[in-house]
Amino acid sequence: MVTMDAIELLTTRSSMPRLIEPGPSNEQFDLLLKAAGRAPDHMALMPYEFIVFSQDKRQQLGETFSQAAQYKGLEAAQVTQASQLPLRAPMVIVVAMKYQAHDKVPRDEQLSSAACAALLMQQAAFAQGLGAIWRTGWFAEDETVKAGLGLRPEDAIVGFLYVGTPAVPTPIKPNKDIMSKVRIA
Repeated sequence: MVTMDAIELLTTRSSMPRLIEPGPSNEQFDLLLKAAGRAPDHMALMPYEFIVFSQDKRQQLGETFSQAAQYKGLEAAQVTQASQLPLRAPMVIVVAMKYQAHDKVPRDEQLSSAACAALLMQQAAFAQGLGAIWRTGWFAEDETVKAGLGLRPEDAIVGFLYVGTPAVPTPIKPNKDIMSKVRIA
């Protein structure tokens, strides 16, 4: 198995939008889940759910996207395009925040925990030589999509993690001027 140095992994993270077969093996997928389980999680709520679409099941997600596009009143070509989106990778993992009312863990903290789980899954994919891209867009905010995935109104779709084998070497973006975002108190 391919693994990457932790500092290199953290400092070169870049999305990989061009993904092909094969998707993650069972062993690789288990490591994605194991990494997600290390997300910060106040009171051990595990306020997330991972809905996994691979192989033919990706078409189900495409139907959900298509239905949402129809309800939104998009043109026929856009509805068709929506149905094809999940086919851009061998596996699509919907990362959802499953809200749990708790006096010590506010909603924003639960959302942050689910987002951290998504990032850790993406990083675990990269560490194993896979490619991944975390997508959102209006589908992540759409109530039709949420309902189609069995989520409640108080839940949230954090993103759609597309995972597979990179079709080309992952382009590493240049470093950002992060110091412009630092204020020393």
